[in-house]
Amino acid sequence: MDHTLRARGLARLPDFLHLMRLDRPIGTWLLMWPTLWALWVAAEGLPNRNLLLIFIAGVYLMRAAGCVVNDYADRHLDGHVKRTKERPLATGRISEREAKVLFGMLVASAFVLVCFTNLFTVMLSVGGVILAFIYPFMKRYTHLPQVFLGAAFSWAIPMAFGAVRQELPLEAWLLFAANVAWTVAYDTQYAMVDRDDDVKIGIKSTAVLFGRTDKLMIGILQLTTLVLLGWVGERLTLGGFFWVGLAAMAAIFVYQQWLIHDRSRDRCFQAFLNNHWAGLVVFAGLALTLWPPVAG
Repeated sequence: MDHTLRARGLARLPDFLHLMRLDRPIGTWLLMWPTLWALWVAAEGLPNRNLLLIFIAGVYLMRAAGCVVNDYADRHLDGHVKRTKERPLATGRISEREAKVLFGMLVASAFVLVCFTNLFTVMLSVGGVILAFIYPFMKRYTHLPQVFLGAAFSWAIPMAFGAVRQELPLEAWLLFAANVAWTVAYDTQYAMVDRDDDVKIGIKSTAVLFGRTDKLMIGILQLTTLVLLGWVGERLTLGGFFWVGLAAMAAIFVYQQWLIHDRSRDRCFQAFLNNHWAGLVVFAGLALTLWPPVAG
């Protein structure tokens, strides 16, 4: 793109919003729900208001930072993929330097927020930044970049326990593992949308790795998610609302299997988007089960 054609002033705002995916909130919600699961479980009810606001703002900042570094890593590849060829970095509407500065500002802002928690959580946050930075580059070296994304999207779980309890009990790691499995499942659905283009340009993903066993592997990952969340519920003797929420997640997973049965791009993308509801029903079950909050 001829940089002289780049928009100026406030006219550039839509490009920066698109780079951070603030115009597409699905990724924010998929990061938000497990963060809220962890906060409610760690607090055994409604968490401290300040912590809740810190983590909500942190989700927006780190998801935006992850999108920026992802597009920076893929800036020379996105132009060859139908779904991503119009992204701002791929077309040159935003420069590489601007993207790096924006990433730094977002991460710095998130770090400032974490500094209002405790030293244990600040130390944990370093791992989250490392995962957010390295994930986009993994698709060049391994067919399992979705596992790294899962770890990045799950890192807020131990951070939430650290902020509330300053310790990491087994439940924190069970939630972490459950969310990694769920993330790999839904991001494989997402990767199925681009699989044909990815094979042509040499991009690796679980969708490419699984091949014709993709639906089976997604099903196994979804079942793993349910079992691990059920283990949390059993250990904490959570009430009926939690189990209703978990049953609703199971029903949503069955619906997603129906959506992807023919592997069409549109239906695979629809299944990916549908995961918003899977996260929501589990949170609703947890929030209702732990209501009213335990007096502290």
